Amino acid sequence: MNNQFNFVFITQDDPFYVRCFFEEFLKAYPNPKEIQAVVIQKPLGKKSTWALMKQMYAFYGLIDFPKMGFRYLKTKSLNKLSYICPKSGWFDLKQLCRARNIKVLYQNGLHQPEFLDILRRQNLDLIISVAAPTIFKKELIELPRLGCINIHHAPLPRYRGMMPNFWQLYHGEKTVGITIHKINPKIDEGEIILQRQVLINPSESLDALIRRTKRLGAHSMIEAIEMLKKGKAQYQPNRPEEGSYFSFPTEEDVRKFRGMGYRLL
Repeated sequence: MNNQFNFVFITQDDPFYVRCFFEEFLKAYPNPKEIQAVVIQKPLGKKSTWALMKQMYAFYGLIDFPKMGFRYLKTKSLNKLSYICPKSGWFDLKQLCRARNIKVLYQNGLHQPEFLDILRRQNLDLIISVAAPTIFKKELIELPRLGCINIHHAPLPRYRGMMPNFWQLYHGEKTVGITIHKINPKIDEGEIILQRQVLINPSESLDALIRRTKRLGAHSMIEAIEMLKKGKAQYQPNRPEEGSYFSFPTEEDVRKFRGMGYRLL
């Protein structure tokens, strides 16, 4: 009988922030053979490239958008170079996984019967969402023995929804939250497994805060996995009526954010 704990990650193709989480997780997790696959989806769900660029331009604005564009091109170029020169130190998520013999799957239709069958054959104990852009449905949620869990960078039930680090800065919080919670068919409403608070450095940009909390979140995720493996998770209620929900910031939200002295980059 195979007693190995098996799990799969579902995430999105993001060269900036998701990579920070996985770099830290793969460096710190003691049992990488338990990871059966990392499933990568398109960024921000079903948006076209043009729609995604328009949204990013509206968010970053005239000055920061070219900076992010240059960073994107630089990262992609260096990642291609690292295929030729593996010691260059630049690795995208695909390379990070393959260097540790972890299977990578590109799949946007999480609820397609063929893909669900692939997951069933893995004999999964757990599915973990890290910035997955798809709302999980019942069949996927109930597929692993212990269900599905998600990391959300806010103190749920407060700051449900998108860009939680932005909204916590926007509302003048002194700390940002990290929550690991079970997934149910609604957004950020599953029972809470653990929560941590992270002090905000007054001088850091939103970009720096996201990178830092992604890395800290990797360690919180490891802690949550160990709790689940040992049957020691003590679930806490996550009552949406006691919290708040935020969508993607508008241009006006970003103007106010900058007007309060905060920086995106």
